Amino acid sequence: MAGARVERRLAAILAGDVAGYSRMMGADEEGTLLRLNAHRREFLEPKIAEHRGRIVKRTGDGVLIEFASAVDATRCAVEIQRGMVERNASVPEEKRIELRIGIHIGDVIIEDGDIFGDGVNIAARLESIAQPGGICVSEDAFRQVRGKLDAKFQDVGEQSLKNITQPIRVYRLQPSGSATAAAALALPEKPSIAVLPFQNMSGDPEQDYFADGIVEEIITALSRFRELFVIARNSTFTYKGRAVDVKHVARELGVRYVLEGSVRKAGSRVRITSQLIDAISGAHLWADRIDGTFDDIFVLQDQVTENVIGAIAPKIEQAEIERAKPKPTESLDAYDSYLRAMMYFNRWTNESISEALRLLYRAIELDPGFASAYGMAAWCYVRRRFSGWMEDPVNEMAELERLARKASDLANDDPVPLYSAGWALVHQTNSDAETGAAMIDRALTLNPNITAAWLVGGWTKIYLGESNKAIGYFERAIRLNPLDPLIARMQTGIAAALFLAGQYQAAAASAENGLRQHPNDLPLLRVAAASHALAGQMMDAEKHIGRIRHLDPTLRLSRVAALAPCRRADDISRYIEGMRRAGLPE
Repeated sequence: MAGARVERRLAAILAGDVAGYSRMMGADEEGTLLRLNAHRREFLEPKIAEHRGRIVKRTGDGVLIEFASAVDATRCAVEIQRGMVERNASVPEEKRIELRIGIHIGDVIIEDGDIFGDGVNIAARLESIAQPGGICVSEDAFRQVRGKLDAKFQDVGEQSLKNITQPIRVYRLQPSGSATAAAALALPEKPSIAVLPFQNMSGDPEQDYFADGIVEEIITALSRFRELFVIARNSTFTYKGRAVDVKHVARELGVRYVLEGSVRKAGSRVRITSQLIDAISGAHLWADRIDGTFDDIFVLQDQVTENVIGAIAPKIEQAEIERAKPKPTESLDAYDSYLRAMMYFNRWTNESISEALRLLYRAIELDPGFASAYGMAAWCYVRRRFSGWMEDPVNEMAELERLARKASDLANDDPVPLYSAGWALVHQTNSDAETGAAMIDRALTLNPNITAAWLVGGWTKIYLGESNKAIGYFERAIRLNPLDPLIARMQTGIAAALFLAGQYQAAAASAENGLRQHPNDLPLLRVAAASHALAGQMMDAEKHIGRIRHLDPTLRLSRVAALAPCRRADDISRYIEGMRRAGLPE
């Protein structure tokens, strides 16, 4: 018997949320809610109605709105952002309600007044990469509104969005007078730098991994200097494939210096060109062209790094420069396999993680002493465990531990194998969380610029029951990587930490932020349900439990303890109680 016909229609979808909402709720729950509700009642809802929008649902600080046309949706978004600047003009910066908005036009499924489908998911992901006071629109929406609005669009190129199969070309719209246009991130006290993706000048798209790998190694080398503040790769790579204004980049990322360049690889010959710009003054500090062979690749990377250090941190002693030079491996073939593996690792799909593992095992075969290859291979197994991709859990968990122990034995003072192996040890069958935590913190002492180490360090602190410390780790990760497309992973960590700290309303709001990017993420749904329940927000708690039971019909309270992101008995009991109140059956 055929099922009921699914109702579909084409719609323009607007997804919005409040930037920094968890931080504001943690500082002042009641005041933040009062200000947000006043904005909604006095300005946002009338403006949405004026442009014929339908509010589909609210989720904590977020909102999903349906429009009949992309022009209506975008015009409404522009007027909202401009209006919010005026409403915030006399408000202290730390109390300002600043919105992020994503817009897409696509096919949606309608059920009980709600809307579902890729169209909704894409809008939510676009919102997550928008800046405070900014708007991101998809190429489909851009084609509908081009030339019809008094607003300037910036093509930011194709972006890989979480759980969206194909990259989406994104256009960023920053209305004049918007919050982001008015204020840049504050510069750190240390000299600060962003290394932009180098252009692949080889004429072969297959060589992109090589150019990207060169940049990653330069970022890694610069990051080893504790005297520098270095933006993480995931944020700088959002600029890949598009022309950029370095002053705009510096404002978005909160840095003084920007390094850009190109790589040309032809046979065994390599040419690296680079220039360092003081983005505050606009001055070119130096430009250089370095030629060599693939056999000299580590020497070439060191030369670029030394030039940067010499230009912006002349007080760094030569001994520190020498300390930053250790090669990850003597085998160039192993290094090439490692670079290719990292390209697949960063894609984070079942297929790409399997390919990354294959290449990492190849790197280990070529150099059995390659510590980073062991550590990243162990992390691949952690990702397979998290995502439910393990085909033989018992043997794969044993392999995870073997790789992590080997990386630990070989690491010495190399931060990459230290934090990756430490993270794996936290997740081995018989968790060695204290050892893993110590390794992660050691890596951060050696190199305080590694975003991934701050991220996994935060989750490790949650597991150990140190929720207040965990929030600091996640906030540091966000500052080092403010444009990371996977920033919701950090927001998810903040939600879990706030829950364990007893700040249930703030935890629920943070979880809702993450769910807009990961609507079917079961760990995040569980944190959201428990947080809403203990905050007394039972309708939201029951809604999330309904979604959880749809995705995992076998889940019962008896299994919840094993799924908790913590290990202390009191924390686990509170987590179970939240799930019980939310309506999960015994």
